[in-house]
Amino acid sequence: MVNRPRSITLAAWLSAALGFAQTVAIPPNSMVAGTRAAQVETPKPVMSAESRGDILMARKMFREAIEAFGEGSPKDAVLRNKIGIAHHQLMQLENARKYYQQALKLNPTYSEAINNLGTVYYAGKNYRRAISQYKKALKVAPDSASIHSNLGTAYFARNQIALANEEFRTALKLDPDVFEHHSSYGVLLQERSVQDRAKFHYSMAALYAQDGRNDLALQYLRKALEEGYKERKKLPDDPAFAGLRDLPEFKLLLALEPRVL
Repeated sequence: MVNRPRSITLAAWLSAALGFAQTVAIPPNSMVAGTRAAQVETPKPVMSAESRGDILMARKMFREAIEAFGEGSPKDAVLRNKIGIAHHQLMQLENARKYYQQALKLNPTYSEAINNLGTVYYAGKNYRRAISQYKKALKVAPDSASIHSNLGTAYFARNQIALANEEFRTALKLDPDVFEHHSSYGVLLQERSVQDRAKFHYSMAALYAQDGRNDLALQYLRKALEEGYKERKKLPDDPAFAGLRDLPEFKLLLALEPRVL
């Protein structure tokens, strides 16, 4: 008698096939898990000394920024300049001057460092020398609004108002918002400190009024009055504010007695 193979039901066949598949099945998510593992093992790019220093400067951690910048190349003029700015923010002006000069030895036409050296002289009230540095910087970068504004501020400190206003106008033409920028601790310092703030803000108000920027003109005029501007009686007849005289805000400023700060 010939032995015939036993017949296999469809259900049995499916059960056997499923069991075989389970024995060789790839573990779930194995490719995803492998990819994740590879991602974890991939080394992250190392941040440069300059990038770390910039982050610390933005956080106003100036001493830590000096250390970070110092880990970079001593032959990098930009890093020397940035170390100078960090010292400048700490009011360590002699150290700031030293690093600006180091930057200039590495790159004599580095206009930002030339400008920044001028701000050291300005801080020391050596306005004549500051003016000389700003002019030198402008020979390299004649279209720098910030340097023109610095030169104007130095002229203003010497009470050379006409020359100051000329530089301020040039700065505004190059960058209409030059006086509204806030420092980002980059490579160039913009001088904002003046002794007679009331007179300075009055001059800025007049410049903005003549340029048709009434909101800023009124803003700076209010600052001037709050800081005790001494020639307030001349304000209604000042030709610089002719375009503001019919504005309710201007009339209100004339009527109010601002509290002097």
